[in-house]
Amino acid sequence: MQELYIGLMSGTSLDGVDAVVVDFSGDFKVLGHASIPFESALKEDLLLLNAPSDNEIHKAYLIANKLAISYAKLCLELLKQLGLKTSQIRAIGAHGQTIRHRPGAFDGIGYTVQLNNPALLAELTGITVCAEFRTRDVAAGGQGAPLVPAFHKNLFSREERSVCILNLGGISNISLLPPTDSAQPFGVTSEHPQEVVGFDCGPANCLMDEWCKIHTNKDFDESGDWAFGGKVIDPLLNLLLKEDYFHAPAPKSTGRDLFNMQWLDKRLNQFKSDQEHSVQQNSKQQNSNRQIDLGLSPQDIQATLAALTAKSCALSIQALAPGLVELIVCGGGALNTHLMDLLSKHLPGVKVVSSATHGLPPLQVEASAFAWLAKQCMRGETASLKSVTGARGARILGAIYQA
Repeated sequence: MQELYIGLMSGTSLDGVDAVVVDFSGDFKVLGHASIPFESALKEDLLLLNAPSDNEIHKAYLIANKLAISYAKLCLELLKQLGLKTSQIRAIGAHGQTIRHRPGAFDGIGYTVQLNNPALLAELTGITVCAEFRTRDVAAGGQGAPLVPAFHKNLFSREERSVCILNLGGISNISLLPPTDSAQPFGVTSEHPQEVVGFDCGPANCLMDEWCKIHTNKDFDESGDWAFGGKVIDPLLNLLLKEDYFHAPAPKSTGRDLFNMQWLDKRLNQFKSDQEHSVQQNSKQQNSNRQIDLGLSPQDIQATLAALTAKSCALSIQALAPGLVELIVCGGGALNTHLMDLLSKHLPGVKVVSSATHGLPPLQVEASAFAWLAKQCMRGETASLKSVTGARGARILGAIYQA
C-alpha cells in the first residue's frame, strides 16, 4: 500500500515553489514534480520583509495567505497531473518562506520566522498539513537549520565511504555523511545515529541573483554565463571572505538577515575606499597625478560573487573532508554550469556531480526532504540531528493541521 506525502519548498532564493509527491511505502520514490515561479511583486514584498519596515505584521499575514493559496494551487495541479486524489495523500510538508532567522540571538533563545498559513492550506486542499519544522529545534537550543542532513543521511549514505552533499539554494549548506556499515531505514532512530555534520556555508545564489536583477533585469544568471564573461576581482574576494560568519565554528546557520544587498554594498564601499587610499598613497610616492580608476564593472562583481560562493563552500568542505572523492550538488545552483566548474576548480581531485546522477534531480531534493519531515511528524518520530543543529537532542519536528 502506498504511503504518499507532498513536499513543498520555497527557499531563500525566492525564485518560486517546488512540489513533489513521494511514496515512502517501500524504497523512496518521487512520483511527480511541479513548480511555479513567484510573481515579481510577491518576490519584492518578501525581500522587503527580510528587513525592518513599516506595518510588517499586516504585510506578513497577507503575504502568508498568498503563499498558502499558491501552495494549494500547485499541490492540486500536481495531483491532477498524476491522477491522484487528495484522499490518497497522508500529509503535506509545507516549510513556508523564511523571512527572519536569528536562532540564539538577543535573549539567548532567538527565533526563526517562516511565512505560511498551514490552516488555510489544509482548508484549500482538504489534506493534512505539517508545518513549523524549525521552531522546536530552536526552542531546544538548536539552530533550526539546516534540517535536510537527516534526510540526506537516509537517502545518500554509503557503507564504504563518506559522502558530502552541497545544497545551493539562496544559501549554501553541506551535509557530511560518514560511512555506514549497514543500510539505514528512512528514519532517525536515535539521538546519535551517526556523527553527521551539516551547516550553512554562506551565500549561494541570493547575492548573485539580486546583483543580476539590478544590473541586467534578469531574475538570475542562467548557467552563470554573465559571471563567466567577467573577471574575478581577487582583492574584493579576499575582503568578502573576511566575514566573521565564514570563520565561525559549526553548528551555525544564516540567511538574508546577514547576506543581503546592504551587506554587499557596505563591503563594496569599503573596498573602493581602501583601493582609492592605496592608489593615492602610491601616486604620492611616485609624484603622479594619474586619475583613479578602480575598474569595478558589474559583470566583474558578478564573477566575484560566483567565486565567493564556490570558494566559501570549498573551504568548508576541505576543512571537513580533506580526502573527499565526490561532491553531490543539489538546488538551483547545480544548474549553474559556471558555478559547478568553479567548485571543481577549488576542489581539485573531487568529482563534482549533480544529484541527478544519484537518482534525484537537483530541484527535487529539498522538496523531498520536507515530504520526509512531514512523514516523520505524522509518525511521531524524530527528524533532527543534535550533531548538526546543536540542539539538546533529537526532536519531533513540526505542527499538524488536520484536514
